[in-house]
Amino acid sequence: MSENVRIAIDVGGTFTDVVKLVPDTGELRFEKVPTTPSEPTAGVLAAFEKADADPAQVSTFNHGSTLGLNSLLTRTGARIATIATRGFRDVYLLGRTDRRVMYDIAYRKPEALLERYDTFEVTERSMFDGSVATPFDDDDAREVAREILRRGYDAVAVAFLHAYANPAHELRMREILAEEAPGVEITLSHELSREYREYERTSTAVLDAYIKPIMRSYLKALEGELERRGFDGRFLMSRSGGGAMTASSAREQPVNLILSGPAGGVVGAAAFAKLIDRPNLITIDMGGTSLDASLVQDGNPVLYHGAEFEGLPINTPSLYIHTIGAGGGSLGYLDEAGALQVGPKSAGAMPGPAAYGRGGTEPTFTDAALAIGYLGTDTPLGGELTLDREKSLAALRPIAEELGLSVTQLARGMVKISNTKIMGAVRAITIELGHDPKDFALLSFGGGGGLVAVDVARELGIPEVIVPPGQGAFSALGMLMADVQHDYSRTSLQALDELDADAADALYAGMEAEARETLRAEGFDDDSMLFHRVVAVRYSGQEHAVTVDYPENSTDPREAIRSEFDRLHLRQYGHTMDDPIETTTLRLGAVGIVDKPDLPKAMRRPEGEGPELRTRTVVLDGDETAEYALVSREELMAGDVIEGPVVVTEHTATTVLHAGDRLEVGAYGELIISIQYAKKGA
Repeated sequence: MSENVRIAIDVGGTFTDVVKLVPDTGELRFEKVPTTPSEPTAGVLAAFEKADADPAQVSTFNHGSTLGLNSLLTRTGARIATIATRGFRDVYLLGRTDRRVMYDIAYRKPEALLERYDTFEVTERSMFDGSVATPFDDDDAREVAREILRRGYDAVAVAFLHAYANPAHELRMREILAEEAPGVEITLSHELSREYREYERTSTAVLDAYIKPIMRSYLKALEGELERRGFDGRFLMSRSGGGAMTASSAREQPVNLILSGPAGGVVGAAAFAKLIDRPNLITIDMGGTSLDASLVQDGNPVLYHGAEFEGLPINTPSLYIHTIGAGGGSLGYLDEAGALQVGPKSAGAMPGPAAYGRGGTEPTFTDAALAIGYLGTDTPLGGELTLDREKSLAALRPIAEELGLSVTQLARGMVKISNTKIMGAVRAITIELGHDPKDFALLSFGGGGGLVAVDVARELGIPEVIVPPGQGAFSALGMLMADVQHDYSRTSLQALDELDADAADALYAGMEAEARETLRAEGFDDDSMLFHRVVAVRYSGQEHAVTVDYPENSTDPREAIRSEFDRLHLRQYGHTMDDPIETTTLRLGAVGIVDKPDLPKAMRRPEGEGPELRTRTVVLDGDETAEYALVSREELMAGDVIEGPVVVTEHTATTVLHAGDRLEVGAYGELIISIQYAKKGA
């Protein structure tokens, strides 16, 4: 019988983070275990054990997994086929004729997930308005289905022309595949996206089919293991677009999980922004393999359509997250020109950095941070893994000797290179989009975020760094704050002046009815549902659209849409025009509201007392050294103030601030760091 215990587990490339929250007692526990790529289910169960969480007592389990993403990265997904409208079998392989990299003579189109041999076509055709131009040919479809069975495909993606307007032919194709090719996983494009753009919709279906057998198998195995241990609570998966989806929905549409890894942290950041009254945040999440940068504006994460995986479009809503290969396990090496580089290659979970003592011999960012004193051998990672400084120095030494540097000079250089790459990621989501970093606070989390955040903020003029409680597992904490969410859309390409309010309301009403049915099946009553109507709007002839709220209960919504479009276009692009405006897509966000956990407030220290401070030697530029104060975060209390330089160690991460910086502990135990450089107005 489940009790009121909530667990969130975020599987990363190197570590699996787990958060246990017991609302009745206020217990909030953060743990880490090594990721087990070869046995993902075993790693999740190990996380339950590490947090002393009995599945039989867990009421809600939130989960984020990189399994689908990793299968795409390593091209180890299912053997798949596509079925298209006759005459359009090459939609996916042709893609778009644009060239993103203008001056790279070595540029190649992204590698497709299948060959032309794997593409099929069936006689049928619908028009853009849903009318049928060519009836569906059952005999033709059965012949294709039998060939798919004969060739032994694991999954098939069905993407017919204009199925977003009329899905009847795709639905019939599924029936025939189920009869003629039982056991083959089936993805229908219209069930993932009811929007125009045939290539993007087909690509989304292909990506879904490619990972569906793997994700289905994993989720079924995990659900089975948890049920055997007495789990009967709600099992939710983190979504690429923020929020969560039930495990049963995730099995049907795993494409929504591809970019879900960092989504939990951004959702958590938005919730935390409201708690601490910091509505505008830049977030950086530095893990073992990568760093994810994102924005929270006006208390909400930035959502967009048009996400891509290695150049392959995903036509579903996603959080705006910029990812680079800069993590604790990022490898340092000399390139062909003899210049020092860090990342994107990573030591991963095995063998990991040399300091882990698991057989790694190549230097990583973690080894560099240990060599200069940012990390130490006195605070075991996750409470168990004691770092080995001598192994780090041995890994760094060959490159240092080749460059004629001391080991610590090389280590300082590796840290600076990583900081520069991270600054580039932050610029990409701020300056390049018209935002001034000085208008934001920097929220840093992940196992490595606290090592780089202050330096990055100083260089970009960001006045404040905030480190949330449990920073090393904050993405998992964010998952506990996520509602269940479903996205619906209908293409409505027309001039704004011709928008029919009654017709639009009818489309929205149809989407809401579908959403209510889905949410009720997932256990939500009508009082626990929210619906948010938006519309994609653009200037006539533009490629990209701006998403604005659709004014409900309005007899003529056109003026309100036009006014909001002008405001947002000016904010995002710096200008407005007098050109005609058109709508492209009506979208509905449907939310099943989940009880949110209340984060416990930190205790305050009796007046006149202070935390215990020790010291740690940190290597500065030029091999100079300085004594930094060393304090355990677990000993800090609300209201504590410490002047830099100081190293703050904790169970799952480390934070470094320098001379002139000032740390104050907030009401929820968050570290609020004022940056000296920014305070001077530079």
